[in-house]
Amino acid sequence: MGQDPITLIIRTLGELYAFILVLRFLLQLARADYYNPISQAVVRLTQPPVRPLQMLFRPRGRFDASPLVLAVAVKAVTLLIIVSLANISGALTAVQLLAYSVVGVIDSILTIYFWAVIGAVIISWVSPDSPHPAPQLLLQLTEPLFALARKVIPPIGGLDLSPILIFLVIQILQSQLGRLLAF
Repeated sequence: MGQDPITLIIRTLGELYAFILVLRFLLQLARADYYNPISQAVVRLTQPPVRPLQMLFRPRGRFDASPLVLAVAVKAVTLLIIVSLANISGALTAVQLLAYSVVGVIDSILTIYFWAVIGAVIISWVSPDSPHPAPQLLLQLTEPLFALARKVIPPIGGLDLSPILIFLVIQILQSQLGRLLAF
């Protein structure tokens, strides 16, 4: 609770930028509308540091790993700065730093999907054919996940239970992420 304001600012900025990088990766993976104003903003915010990485990690179809690699690097640098500001003795090893960063990115992916599914469910009830760019992007982001879940649980009498399966899987995965770091 009594966190140093400088640490809070650094952590917030690092987490926010890593979130935007992960969002870019997920939008590309879902083949969301590139010309959507929100997609354009995400690309503009991330393109300068991602471009050199795209030369190293060539995109393979929809899969462009460079935003993920940069998100891991941003999380690692943020964690390194926070640890150095806190003057914690016995600083993190490189392996621990990488592990915390990778698990942080995986957790960000799961969190984005969790909230996107909640948003998509609410949009489907309130305004399913909204012309606004945000609901359209949310539905485009979640539809591949819903389609995958519908293969496991098909709609029953017009009721789509796929969000429940998605929430369950996300919760199980997030509960196990902490165990990955206890090596």
